[in-house]
Amino acid sequence: MVQPGARLRALMKQGCVALPGAFNGLVGRLVAEAGFDGCYVSGGAVSAAVGCPDIGLLTLEGFTRVIHDVTTSSGLPCIADADTGFGEGEMVTKTVWEYHRAGAAGLHIEDQVFPKRCGHLDGKALIPTIDMAAKVGRARRASDACSDGTFIVCARTDARAVEGMQAAVARAKAYVEAGADMIFPEGLHTESEFAEFASHMKGLRGDAPDGGPFLLANMTEFGKTPMLPLSTYAMMGYHCVIFPVTTLRVAMKPVQEMLATLREKGTVEEWLPKMYSRQELYSSLRYTPGVEWTYPSKTKE
Repeated sequence: MVQPGARLRALMKQGCVALPGAFNGLVGRLVAEAGFDGCYVSGGAVSAAVGCPDIGLLTLEGFTRVIHDVTTSSGLPCIADADTGFGEGEMVTKTVWEYHRAGAAGLHIEDQVFPKRCGHLDGKALIPTIDMAAKVGRARRASDACSDGTFIVCARTDARAVEGMQAAVARAKAYVEAGADMIFPEGLHTESEFAEFASHMKGLRGDAPDGGPFLLANMTEFGKTPMLPLSTYAMMGYHCVIFPVTTLRVAMKPVQEMLATLREKGTVEEWLPKMYSRQELYSSLRYTPGVEWTYPSKTKE
């Protein structure tokens, strides 16, 4: 069986991979059903789905439960958010092992001070570069031990908003030297900044097709980054693009509107044509009433 990390690496060598966010197993199924080759588990979306802000409140176990549900239901390779690594030193090691056991293809850890905040908010603070590099080194050794190095270690830097672009590049280079397979520059403001950052990565160590580490871009809505298509990121040298909270946002707006209708009218009959029907649900679940359903019945094998 090919390890999830190896599968995603192979896909990224063929082209830029779109990774829609999946905040539970059913959304993971829908991502696979729509024809995507991978998915993403966002800390912001998972936190919101349990009614909490994205400030590092969820536990390692809370994340791995969602990762397991998403990867088991979808059959897709998945990159998962690990915030600041759930602690120092040995917790970073444990996080890699537990994410790998849960089925993730890789994770990203960030260089913010805990408690962290969303990467597109102001007021962030960073830990020293040497401390983050030590975390990356821990993650690298854990990946080597648990997956023969196939599990992807992605280092996210939030330095653009705190210390400037040059510092973001310098930090990324240090993280690559420490063992990162992939770099995630968070909160870049323009297309030219993405292109500039990518150009600095090409001469570094790494397995990306054009040299250097793999690069991840964050296409979140309502943030610092302009809305850019996947093709533009591919042209600039990025190997995967996450859409972290998109599925949650488009799902919850109709829920909010439907609840207002129910409160006002006492019925949701007008919403029936807009609903995900019973038959559509059963189809996504690969379930036929009266026929034995076999676990896990992944959407993609």
